[in-house]
Amino acid sequence: MHLFDYQNKPADYLTPEIVNLISTIREHKGRQDLFAEAHADELETLLQVAKIQSVGASNRIEGISTTDRRIREIVLDKSEPRNRSEEEIAGYREVLSLIHENYDHIPIQPNIILQLHRDLYSFSSSSMGGIYKKTDNLIAELDAQGRTLIRFEPTPAHLAPGQMEELCAAYEKAIQANRHDPLILTAIFILDFLCIHPFNDGNGRMSRLLTLLMLYRTGFWVGKYISLETLTEATKDSYYDALQSSSRHWKENKNTYEPFLRYFLGILIKAYREFEDRVEHLIHRKGSKADRVKAVFDRKLGKITKQEILTLLPDISQSTVERALANMVKEGYIRKVDAGPATGYVRENEGQDG
Repeated sequence: MHLFDYQNKPADYLTPEIVNLISTIREHKGRQDLFAEAHADELETLLQVAKIQSVGASNRIEGISTTDRRIREIVLDKSEPRNRSEEEIAGYREVLSLIHENYDHIPIQPNIILQLHRDLYSFSSSSMGGIYKKTDNLIAELDAQGRTLIRFEPTPAHLAPGQMEELCAAYEKAIQANRHDPLILTAIFILDFLCIHPFNDGNGRMSRLLTLLMLYRTGFWVGKYISLETLTEATKDSYYDALQSSSRHWKENKNTYEPFLRYFLGILIKAYREFEDRVEHLIHRKGSKADRVKAVFDRKLGKITKQEILTLLPDISQSTVERALANMVKEGYIRKVDAGPATGYVRENEGQDG
């Protein structure tokens, strides 16, 4: 049986590398807080983009998807879902909005987690929402020969409610004691939650929603404006490798949280850097829209996709971006590389000596 030692265990991970990562995040957080005070209006644009990206990415990680247009309609217009996948997407939208707007009033408690899971399935005909698993579940994968390989055996169903009580109590006690950095506590909690796997379905999505909730409650709200779910989706293999490494021998209390902790902190640093980059583009909006698209190539090296530009400049329409790209190609300032979904653009003189 796993023991949740949140009073002593976090100290094991104060290695120079981890301390340096946390210090970097806190430096970014300080700049984030200063910007929020001075440019609150600009953040609204980033908020809407991040919502759409988070809902789409977190569901795609679990194999739940629809078109980009429908995700946008479901998130921004609160369009009614048309099928089972869209029901689950709409449920994620509801819980994400609830956390965005009320995180200060949502403590990390078992009954609260059950309510959030219930809301995750609020558009579904399924009866599993808000109920702990009734049968044991396994985390498995198919190998190249199509054989099922067991990656991890979570907590048995009859023990899951009790372990969730212990987990939440240990976390809240540690937060109140204020002895350990909340970023370390959050990563440990999420790994423990996934090892318990308390629900028959929705554990992955719940872990990402709880991550945001815990970060917001401790002052790290970059996930409101940069989709952590999208960054996780883009590094999915590393995410699963970190989970597997940190869950090994979890039941025997012989696991190490370090691989998952390093992954988690790395994602946060990436998010803060993207936040600052997008903010730069937003606060320097005095030039024409074509000039702002051109400025993206002046500030970034390597191939840049149309989607990346739309993400960096969320207030500029797709047709305007496409027109600007076509003009820059015609002028010889950039050239198109690759084809299909991999299509991108690079500066024509990049990598050449002046």
